[in-house]
Amino acid sequence: MTGYEMKKHFDSSINHFWNADKAQIYRTLAQLVADGYATVETIRQDNYPDRQEHHLTDAGRAALNDWLRGPVSAPSIREPFIARIFFAGEMERDEVMDLVGRRRVASTVLLADYLSQREEIDGQAIADRRNFLMAATLDHGIKHAYAELEWLDAVEKDLP
Repeated sequence: MTGYEMKKHFDSSINHFWNADKAQIYRTLAQLVADGYATVETIRQDNYPDRQEHHLTDAGRAALNDWLRGPVSAPSIREPFIARIFFAGEMERDEVMDLVGRRRVASTVLLADYLSQREEIDGQAIADRRNFLMAATLDHGIKHAYAELEWLDAVEKDLP
């Protein structure tokens, strides 16, 4: 894939658990090539810029398999919105409610996107393990979005 194709693929497949901007994708692709885990092939095009297609090497596939089989750690949590709530004690109640309301809007939009993606999956047969696991990760994102909205309800209800 090209970096552009990879960004489109990220946004349509794993964005519910791994968000990557273009700069991160291009940096990572360059590092993968430098480490021998990927190759890059320049494909000339008439009337368009050359395409830089990246391909996983055998070493890259082995590194991926090692990572998949490696130790599983507890999730790393860094949530800027939760930090904002934590430090919002000096704000007026209506300002905190506005902050929570804006998060609710963002979480509702995100949930709608996830549910739309899930409807697309439901229209397809999940007959193999790969598709099943892709759907399972999306279900994880959906459950997190519902839990966030439930938590926001409690914050709004109980805020002194």
